[in-house]
Amino acid sequence: MKLTFIKGLKKGLSTTLFLAKIIIPVYFFITLLKYTGILSWISTYLAPIMGIFGLPGDAAIALVFGNFVNIYAALAVISGLSLTSKEITILAVMLSFSHSLFMETAVAKKTGLSVMVVLSLRIGLALISGIVLNVVL
Repeated sequence: MKLTFIKGLKKGLSTTLFLAKIIIPVYFFITLLKYTGILSWISTYLAPIMGIFGLPGDAAIALVFGNFVNIYAALAVISGLSLTSKEITILAVMLSFSHSLFMETAVAKKTGLSVMVVLSLRIGLALISGIVLNVVL
């Protein structure tokens, strides 16, 4: 029992450290963008596109980090933004379809799937789900 607890504790600390290495720098990066005014500029520029999904322009940063880095980076971005529960829900569903595109597409290719089909499906489902949820919620 004691050995199991120690192994679990080590694994838990290892996972926490792994996540902290991703989340903390991304969170500070988003905070820096916010205080320099760059986030406001990005938000204004991307607001018309992101409005299709019922999201503010700065939510595009979460989608970029989630799609090109990983889901944990997207969570760090989301935690640094002021989003409503509706917006977080839409982002979460969109990212559930299209997170970690490079890594997961490489894995799909190794299994013999078409890269174009996988990317089209994942990105297409993310876009469609964002539009539908914006209407439904």
